[in-house]
Amino acid sequence: MLRLDKVTKRFGVRSVLNAVSLEVAAGEYVAVLGESGIGKSTLLNVIAGLEPADAGTVAFDGVELTRLDDDALTRLRRERFGFVFQAFHVLPHLSAAQNVGLPLLLRHAPQDEIERRAAAALAAVGLAGRESSMPRELSGGELQRVAIARALVGEPALVLADEPTGNLDPQNARQVLELFAGEVRAHGAAGILVTHSEAAAAGCDRRYRLTAEGLTALD
Repeated sequence: MLRLDKVTKRFGVRSVLNAVSLEVAAGEYVAVLGESGIGKSTLLNVIAGLEPADAGTVAFDGVELTRLDDDALTRLRRERFGFVFQAFHVLPHLSAAQNVGLPLLLRHAPQDEIERRAAAALAAVGLAGRESSMPRELSGGELQRVAIARALVGEPALVLADEPTGNLDPQNARQVLELFAGEVRAHGAAGILVTHSEAAAAGCDRRYRLTAEGLTALD
């Protein structure tokens, strides 16, 4: 589903990604471990086409992303990618269901379909009956569940998670990670988790370590 071949990214004279190669199949959940500042978020941005690689190629479902223009990349992210962030990025003025339904709204889905699928996605992450709850009424763990439901409501083929439990206590973090892994696999998506935490990476199918020298398989 996803193939990176010798991807390199530089900022000035500093090489952040050094000839990174990686393959992730549909239904596979992969962790990329690394210290803060090593380039984990940059790796996700390059995969998503938010930042261009300076060398190498990124191919998704057989299509090389570097050959797509900005409009095509935007459509691809909207229709086939899902994102989960450490800071949740849940919009405070929208209800839980409205936040979850945003990806479908951007696709111009019918309102009844948005409501139905948002409710089902919230139920899948243990938030049935909380459709009308506002973010201020939800705990950190519940907000991250909303973020996971939003990432998966559109049934994306690729899910990218950037330190998704960094703001949670250990118990909530464990529950959210188990939920996220289960939902990614249930949807048959290719999932990539970037994290500094060995515990967070433990439930993944494969683990890699990102360093200044490149990407090294740990399993």
